[in-house]
Amino acid sequence: MEMSETMIDPQVKELEELVTTMRRELHQIPELGLEEKQTAAYIRNKLASFGVTETYEVIETGTIAVLRGEKPGKTLAFRSDIDALPVEEQTGYEFASKTTGKMHACGHDGHMATLLGFIAYLHKYPEKIQGTLVFVFQPAEEGPGGAELIMKTGILQKLGVKEIVGLHVFPDLPAGKISCRPGPMMARNAEVTITIKGVSTHGAQPQLGEDAIVAAGGVISGLNSILARNIGPLDNVVLTFGTIHGGEAMNIVAKEVVLHGTMRAFDDKVYAEVVRRTELLAGEIAKGYGCEAVVDFNHMYRVVDNDPKMVETLEKVAADYYVETPPYLIAEDFSMYQQEIPGMFFFLGIRDEEKGYTYPLHSGKMKFDEVNLLLGIQTFVNLIAGLNDN
Repeated sequence: MEMSETMIDPQVKELEELVTTMRRELHQIPELGLEEKQTAAYIRNKLASFGVTETYEVIETGTIAVLRGEKPGKTLAFRSDIDALPVEEQTGYEFASKTTGKMHACGHDGHMATLLGFIAYLHKYPEKIQGTLVFVFQPAEEGPGGAELIMKTGILQKLGVKEIVGLHVFPDLPAGKISCRPGPMMARNAEVTITIKGVSTHGAQPQLGEDAIVAAGGVISGLNSILARNIGPLDNVVLTFGTIHGGEAMNIVAKEVVLHGTMRAFDDKVYAEVVRRTELLAGEIAKGYGCEAVVDFNHMYRVVDNDPKMVETLEKVAADYYVETPPYLIAEDFSMYQQEIPGMFFFLGIRDEEKGYTYPLHSGKMKFDEVNLLLGIQTFVNLIAGLNDN
């Protein structure tokens, strides 16, 4: 779907060249979480060029910018993540990543260009500002979790932020649309590591050892019963193991196997039950094979739980292009802001079948057209008045 002319104000349309240039420049300099020094410098230089004088540097590579309007209103925050992924780019872009093995494969270059474009718009049209607007350029969304680190600094609390808004480009959603939903929208998640410890021996005398590989197979198969029999069929939860490492040689019974995976759920009680049963069942299954299982959950991000009143406002100000999204089991550390501040996170459609822009997030082939970012800017502009009227 192409965007109609009525969706985008002429003043926002003027930003297309600037936004495209910024996105492409940022795309070429991908940096991993908490290493985004070049990216941070780019952002800070752009803010200065837009006349922003109130800025704060946080957790080294994070930047907070503030614009204060003459009209009364709330203190609203708008957030963009800034980090990239350890992915080899395969887009064929002329402006492809200049760093081997790193790419903006999750669209954070687009998020930054959107937020910077929004600030450029407000610099040119300051009469649109109501109250105080805070702009959060956050490192390390992909890990270890920059949102929580920023919240721990207390900067947003000191600035008096009342509500916070974020977006994410989304290849599942057609271009020209945004989507959101009230309440739980994205899952709580954890990284799971299970270490199976056995006893090695010669492969020709397996009876003299305890095979960690066989035990690991039993653990993986057995843990599926948690989702099938201990969790309600209507509860959305996944427990997925993506890697398995173990063994020393083809003729030696493995003494250790390490499983790495992810667990996701929307409900805290369901989440806690999966954790409890995984720890219990993995240990008991491994014991049955004469081995030991050590289970470690690295609890990451909480549920993205959208404020219903904010979503109602979004539906009104984006009525021509809003659709409700189903919940997704992907995770997003925007949720860490929502632990203290009412917040809303929405998807910005970038899917374009005709151009072949259909590859998923985190793919080395993920591509999108920068014109779609203008709809994100327009939505932010509309939300200033909408959230202040709420």
